[in-house]
Formats: sequence, C-alpha cells, structure tokens
Amino acid sequence: MSTKGFKRLLFGEKMPDKDDPKYKERYEKEVETGRKFARWCRLDRLAAHIQRFACNHRNLFLVLVFSFVAISFAYNIYRLTSIYRCQNTPRSVIEMQDSVLKSKRHPRTEPASVHRVILQPKADNKNTPKNNNHEHTGD
Repeated sequence: MSTKGFKRLLFGEKMPDKDDPKYKERYEKEVETGRKFARWCRLDRLAAHIQRFACNHRNLFLVLVFSFVAISFAYNIYRLTSIYRCQNTPRSVIEMQDSVLKSKRHPRTEPASVHRVILQPKADNKNTPKNNNHEHTGD
C-alpha cells in the first residue's frame, strides 16, 4: 500500500458536499438508495406516524421524549454507582479464609428441608459404632 493509501486510510477522504459537481451524482445515488431502503423497511411510514403524533400532541410527545432521556440518564448513574460499590479490593488469604469461616458460622436463612450436620468429638470408648460420628437434626 502506498503512502497515499495509508494517508487516505488514516485521515479519510474529504467530506463530500452535496453541491459539489464532483460528488453530485454520487450524493444523489446514495440518497436514492437510502430512500429505497426506508421504503422497503417502512421506516418512512413510521417516521410519518411519529411526526403526526408529535404535531398533534406536542406536550405529551415532549414529556415522553424527555422522560425517556431522564430515565436513561438515571439508570446509567445507578449502574455506575453499583459497579463502583462492588469493586473488589485485593484481600489477603487470611482475610478470605476468615470471611468463609464467618459465613459458615452464621449462615443466612436456611430452608426447613436443609439438615445441619453437628460434629461431635469421638468417644474414647470402643463400644461406640464407627459409622455414628455425626448426628442429623431436623428443624
């Protein structure tokens, strides 16, 4: 690729003007292609309906548009703050183990069907069966 090609790739072409005779044919061709596409997708009819609604109901249309903008802005701020709050700070291994142990000691609400396993110290007496090392208690 030549230096002229790189220059064109980096800086692009000169912006065509619709009145410039050099670009007039190209401009008209692109406009006609856009109009065909709009007719094919019925975007022209949709735009006409929206324009008619906006003309007939000016205040309602403005309320709808500005409320959409305000809700979008508020949602973006909400997401930014929630992401900022959830940033993980680097923790040491000891802090991670402590948090795991604390969560096991103080479990959150459990459903009634979950059984807790209570570990009991092994008895020194040899008459205790080997399979009975823990006991299930139900709620």
